[in-house]
Amino acid sequence: MMQTVPDGVEVVADRERAERLDAPPLLVVDAVTAFLDARRLGRGPLAWRRIGDGHSNVTYLIRRGGDSFVLRRGPRPPLPRSTHDMVREARVQRLLRERGVPVPEILGVCEDESVLGVPFYLMSPLDGTVITDTVPAHLSSAEQRGATSRAVVDALVALHRIDVSGGELASLGRPEGYLARQVERFTGLWEINTTRSLPAVERIADWLGRNLPTGGRAAVVHGDYRMGNLMFAPQAPARVLAILDWEMATLGDPLADLGYLTATYAEPGTPRTPLELTPVTREPGYLPRARLIERYRAETGLDLTPLPWYQALALWKAAIFCEAIHTRWLRGERPEDTGFGPSLEAGVPRLLDLAARYAGLAGGGRD
Repeated sequence: MMQTVPDGVEVVADRERAERLDAPPLLVVDAVTAFLDARRLGRGPLAWRRIGDGHSNVTYLIRRGGDSFVLRRGPRPPLPRSTHDMVREARVQRLLRERGVPVPEILGVCEDESVLGVPFYLMSPLDGTVITDTVPAHLSSAEQRGATSRAVVDALVALHRIDVSGGELASLGRPEGYLARQVERFTGLWEINTTRSLPAVERIADWLGRNLPTGGRAAVVHGDYRMGNLMFAPQAPARVLAILDWEMATLGDPLADLGYLTATYAEPGTPRTPLELTPVTREPGYLPRARLIERYRAETGLDLTPLPWYQALALWKAAIFCEAIHTRWLRGERPEDTGFGPSLEAGVPRLLDLAARYAGLAGGGRD
């Protein structure tokens, strides 16, 4: 349901009310209205609704008159260094859209932090379905569930086939040394974003560093590629209408995306984790992980022998990312979060345990 009256905590009417709060709001109605006015986007009062299942960045559907927009912004400050870069995320999508990748159209970018406290961007809304804990009726048959799974893989294959050897796209990252930098960077993030001692983090980091794959060709790496970040067309057959949430995109090893997709993909008989954001794939009809992996291998011809390393990396990184969310919750920086943040006290060690299993470390991730 769309909201039209500010709640005084997450959404306020104006900057004066925002300055009275202990924690900054996520939307300031008059500031967003002025931003839309300057770009001649819609007319009249705003209505809004928070959308998406993300636990990091924040996304709102905005309606104004007969027009709709999607506003995406980072969480409340203070923000960890080099994360939640909305300006870069918008740029990535503009570049990929030019190359035929299914992404929303970017309508405007605000770099002025005085407007909402953080940069944000506006994009066009899409008429589609994101699959999380329910299956849309038009994709509910056994045939369409299988087709949905195949579409997930096929969209990833198409993304990884994009030529990144030249042009502005080549400036999005340094593929050389990508895997080593991932291990180094996330080790550092753990040290500044935790309030507790979990020795499994260092143990897995050491294993990852000692067993770095040689890596393959460079590709666009989404960084958070999963079914819940895909929007499907509103009618059968299953077709990916858009790939969403490009905050972590860079150039690197494409198997990092496959490792993340398959390590976080829910299937019957596997442990549940905080990263299980589309649990419906446990139901009959969806392809198991092994079939996803085989389809990707058949379409790309890549050697997937080292895939367990990438799966361990994915879950280890996810544990560190989730620990940052848990710490922000402990500090009172996520006042609207009554479920996910507190669940990570046990959820982060569970992710580390699964990462250790992929690494083949005796005793799992428990220390």
